[in-house]
Amino acid sequence: MVEDDPTMAALVEQGLTDEGYTVDVVGSGMDALIATADTEYAAAAIDVMLPGMTGFEICRHLRARGSTLPVLLLTARDAVEDRVFGLDAGADDYLTKPFAFAEFSARIRALVRRDSAAPKPVIRVGAVALDTAAVRASIDSVPLAMSTKEFSLLRYLALNVGRTVTRSQILQEVWGTTNHIDPTVVDQYVSYLRKKLDPVAPGFTIATARGVGYSLRLDEGS
Repeated sequence: MVEDDPTMAALVEQGLTDEGYTVDVVGSGMDALIATADTEYAAAAIDVMLPGMTGFEICRHLRARGSTLPVLLLTARDAVEDRVFGLDAGADDYLTKPFAFAEFSARIRALVRRDSAAPKPVIRVGAVALDTAAVRASIDSVPLAMSTKEFSLLRYLALNVGRTVTRSQILQEVWGTTNHIDPTVVDQYVSYLRKKLDPVAPGFTIATARGVGYSLRLDEGS
């Protein structure tokens, strides 16, 4: 749960604990992203109005790095456009405050049930497999170590295999924004990926479209 109000967080944590869940509570968006990078959770309840990073932004960051974590957004704002904005940001459900704990619990159960029944998506390009649920990459079933940012970049290129994507598109999808970020960071991370892939995945190429962006290419027979 991501909630900066200690009283609210404690009440919900106790209620979920009484129902048999193990609950981790954090109070900021950055702490949420760190926690979800290291632990595979069944679901997340995220307050929208948080210091430093909104719940909407947390959702966008999670989806940009390939996370399929079920997310319930919590907010005091009940305008239709806010709900639409939250769902478009990647949330699976939306609950306005104040809420009855029974309804909150029912929505969490629904998210967990839906996620457990869904197949875990794996993106395959040639011998490379990207497990987007576990955020793990492998080549011919051999694990390939990479950071979550490298994984998110490779995932985005794999989803657009054979097609050139611009640096701006990559920044928006992988970093969640194009504001105040030097576009050359994309070049840096492409270089990281090439150094890891080139020795073990011949024919699997990240091609440069000079002045535009990058594309993932797969040679025939690879």
